[in-house]
Amino acid sequence: MSIERILAGQIPYQRVEAQPGVYRIFIRELVLSCSIGVYDYEKLAPQRVRINVDVTAREPGAALADDIGKVVSYDDLVKGIRAIATEGHINLVETLAERVATLCLSDPRVVIVRVRVEKPDVIVEAGGVGVEIERRRSDASAAEAAAFPPLPSGT
Repeated sequence: MSIERILAGQIPYQRVEAQPGVYRIFIRELVLSCSIGVYDYEKLAPQRVRINVDVTAREPGAALADDIGKVVSYDDLVKGIRAIATEGHINLVETLAERVATLCLSDPRVVIVRVRVEKPDVIVEAGGVGVEIERRRSDASAAEAAAFPPLPSGT
């Protein structure tokens, strides 16, 4: 079976049926304007934040059928993150990260989420400063957890 014949439609594409597992969704380098910071000067004007999100989600039990409604949508996640970033002043990057994690885990298919929030313009000598958190659904199976190993200590 050649890939050329499959792409030309001469051989129908068939999805291999397997046990549902997990898949990962990611959002990289999302840069938004956000009112964030504990210092008075940080409350005067919004500043840039850079957000990275990694989500481990359960695959649907049924065939995908090329239907976006059956998967976790990164577009919906980005819209939610934008809303969080603009809903009012946030003191801590940790708070912003927690809110993003909560948004992701509000979808019951999401079992694990890692969120990194950076402020790229705070320390001139650094490319960014911030925080990375990981949150897991309490009912995550061992296989699901293994697909996304915990952060090492000190990270």
